[in-house]
Amino acid sequence: MKTIRNLARFALATLTLSVTAASFAAEPVRIGFGISKTGELAPTAAGPLAAYELWRDQVNAKGGLDVAGTKRPIEFVVYDDQSDGGKEAAIYEKLITDDKVDLLLSPWGSHNHFAIVGVLEKHGFPMVGSTASSQQIRSLKAKNIWFPTSAIPDKHGVELARMLKALGVKTAAVTTVQIGFPMENRKELLPALKEAGIKVVLDQQYAPGVKDMTGILSDIKRLQPDAVLNLAYPPDAILYMRGAREQDIKAPFQFILVGPTAAFFSTMFGKNLDNIVTMGHWSPKKTDWAGAQAFFDAYKAKTNENPDYLDAVLTYMSAEILEQAVAKAGLDKEALRKTIATETFSTINGPVKFNGVQNDVTPTMFLQFQNGEVEIVHPPEMATAKFQPKTGWEK
Repeated sequence: MKTIRNLARFALATLTLSVTAASFAAEPVRIGFGISKTGELAPTAAGPLAAYELWRDQVNAKGGLDVAGTKRPIEFVVYDDQSDGGKEAAIYEKLITDDKVDLLLSPWGSHNHFAIVGVLEKHGFPMVGSTASSQQIRSLKAKNIWFPTSAIPDKHGVELARMLKALGVKTAAVTTVQIGFPMENRKELLPALKEAGIKVVLDQQYAPGVKDMTGILSDIKRLQPDAVLNLAYPPDAILYMRGAREQDIKAPFQFILVGPTAAFFSTMFGKNLDNIVTMGHWSPKKTDWAGAQAFFDAYKAKTNENPDYLDAVLTYMSAEILEQAVAKAGLDKEALRKTIATETFSTINGPVKFNGVQNDVTPTMFLQFQNGEVEIVHPPEMATAKFQPKTGWEK
């Protein structure tokens, strides 16, 4: 009897190995992308890269990517853009023409997405964007890129002004780094503030790579606005936080566009990040978004850090959308394009459907750090907590 049981166990083990081997005998699906592994944007891009890797590992653990009914393992082809947007177009050209990848995932940041639109259109190669939104790309009527974020600048400006008006804000200082996405936000925000009856007491632009914001912050302290709206990218967002703490900026509403959700930001600033508002539209606390908490748990298990509530979420969402589209359309570019453009997709941020290049379903939202946690504070119908004013800084 013992011999029979051992033979049965051997047969089962052999069958399991055979099934596993068969699952991965198929040719891999090669998916390419460029991302900032080095340079000043590398800390911010680390979260999106980890999210891509998590998605790949999860899909491969299930037997591979469903390509119109056939499971195939995923293999990444990744290049370091060295935080240099000037390299992005060449990277994606190489991925398409030399590496001949089957699919593309997106780089980090709006400026990098904008840099590759021409390459995607030239080759008719569809790609779901992630950490980006751009009215400029929308105006080009591009047919091969889509944005899952709801943080489109024209909607962003209106909603931020609406939130400020509801909170009784009367005056605001606006500071903007001269890069595409922040500048698009400024263009939409200023008239929205005027329409809401909010006086802009300072409208200051500054160049990318700025090393010192002391003068700007001194002006803000002197003017004492109710709100400071820092339309920043991560490097200058760091400068703002350091300078605002040093000069004890007392505005009850302090907003930073891009940067605070990255994991390194919490490590760097700790409790000083509490009550800072930023862009974002996701929370694992939203139980009606299938998989939100599971993603949070899996990401933390992989990285020993919380996901960044924005960029890691968006990159994972883009991969989810691509996965569902490939299951239906396979790898044919025209079929894939049509599927992405017309279907509704289930993601960790709820359902996503594109109207042109942008997500037409997810509301525009804003996040706030509260007691070390990230909460949705606007709009009220989506909020996981109420807004709390910034009351001070720890030295």
